[in-house]
Amino acid sequence: MTAQTINAQVWTPPRMSARARATTSTLPMPAYTLLPVPGTGPEDVAFDAAGVLYSGLGDGRIVRSRPGTDTFEVVANTGGRPLGVETVPDGTLVVSDAYRGLLRVDPATGRIDSLLDERQGYRAGLCNNAAVANDGTIYFSDSSQVYDLANHVWDLVDHTGTGRLVRRDPTGAVEVMLDGLHFANGVALAPDESFVLVAEMGAYRIRRVWLTGPRAGQDEVFVDNLPGFPDNLSTGSDGRFWLALPTPRMPVLDWAHRKPGFVRRALWRLPAALVPPTPRTMWVLGLDTDGATVVDLQASGDAFHMVTGVGEHAGLLYLGSIVEPAIAVVPLPG
Repeated sequence: MTAQTINAQVWTPPRMSARARATTSTLPMPAYTLLPVPGTGPEDVAFDAAGVLYSGLGDGRIVRSRPGTDTFEVVANTGGRPLGVETVPDGTLVVSDAYRGLLRVDPATGRIDSLLDERQGYRAGLCNNAAVANDGTIYFSDSSQVYDLANHVWDLVDHTGTGRLVRRDPTGAVEVMLDGLHFANGVALAPDESFVLVAEMGAYRIRRVWLTGPRAGQDEVFVDNLPGFPDNLSTGSDGRFWLALPTPRMPVLDWAHRKPGFVRRALWRLPAALVPPTPRTMWVLGLDTDGATVVDLQASGDAFHMVTGVGEHAGLLYLGSIVEPAIAVVPLPG
């Protein structure tokens, strides 16, 4: 997939809230430390039952750091661009690779297996994030059927609505649960697995699909009009969901979405000096099972920015970034 001209959708975004215009949170971001990684771009973070930290880097390497250490070792290389990383009780990892699709990685051996078989009728576009149920079912986001990761900004500009939430059951059968999503991104399961969430980065919202109960199979908006672009989701303690917000809302993009596609493309092809820069920020939200914000932490982003993944472990938040050479470690407030 490469950048191309398509029929861009004209869209009227929800009005930006006062929170979207603020640059810091009311509750200050706690003092944090940086855990350097041996490369750049630890986009997501995940912990196994033994407390081992895993992440994927921009050059395709999957790395881990064992408890009590601040060093990383390489366990595999996907040869693509690993984004979401999930741990599985059997000791393996489920990795959403932007170029190679949904993968199973064995850290003990370095073996990598594809979890998507095109003979079963599904070809991934841009795998982004996943959540794994207790029975081995994998729910994953396929962000765009038009653009690859290198050109993903054009999906946000064009507002293509070609993202999907997909389910892969333990037999390998694949089913599209939701389509028409605007750059599907983070995925998380409810603690009791009664529903699954998927972030729509290009629509500033999170959708919920019920998996059990009288509403099973139905979907609804879980959170709307978010103050920034929603990225990866994870399930934390106390019924919380953690949401990474890599950048705030951009008024110029909201304005452009109301215009025909050629106006947007002309704007984004201007020299960089004429395009408003993306503000640096360090931002994460905690949401409860009703979608209410219960934790809001935002700092300036001078020392660390573009948070794309969040993992909670032992009273700490570990923040990944697709551009930084480190993971930020933040004490959990309260």
